[in-house]
Amino acid sequence: MSDLFALLRHSLAGLRVLIAATLLCGIAYPLVVTGVAQTAFGWRADGSLVTEAGVRTHDPAEAVGSALIGQRNDDEGLFYPRPSAAGDGWDTLATAGSNLGPEDPGLVDAIKERRRDVAAREGVSVDQVPADAVTASASGIDPDISPAYAALQVSRVARDNGLSEDAVAALVAEHTDDRTFGFLGEPRVNVLELNIAVRGEVE
Repeated sequence: MSDLFALLRHSLAGLRVLIAATLLCGIAYPLVVTGVAQTAFGWRADGSLVTEAGVRTHDPAEAVGSALIGQRNDDEGLFYPRPSAAGDGWDTLATAGSNLGPEDPGLVDAIKERRRDVAAREGVSVDQVPADAVTASASGIDPDISPAYAALQVSRVARDNGLSEDAVAALVAEHTDDRTFGFLGEPRVNVLELNIAVRGEVE
């Protein structure tokens, strides 16, 4: 009988710990984290959504995309993102890099072909094409490109939209973010926000 009571006592103690952990970790903690995120970083917490007018929004129905997610560009008059290895390209359900080594023959050939294509599209030599123009990111949906790749596309975008190169270059400079905290990562240009700005200039 004493063994039964001991078993019940331990079981009840375990149940109390389970209930307390569930309340603390499963309810209280998520509510606190969500509350802090919504209060301090509301737009980012809701997905960094952007409207067609370039306005930040919390409503997915108004959004044309997220500033955090790269998109395929089928408009030759806009800035192109870097290549994507996510699924069939820019697939948010299959985010990943190619996982191919730098000496992989398939990757080497793909980079050479991309470099020729970008050079021909932008009217420059293959030596002027930056690395991010021909290589996919680790996620496959990087929303940013380097200032060098953006600068390479200025002439084409200006010509195709009837804008001056100075005006387009100014838009690139306006949408170029410096290193995070001044020392993390590299300067970058958000392609979605830049293309929205280009459309705004044309309209």
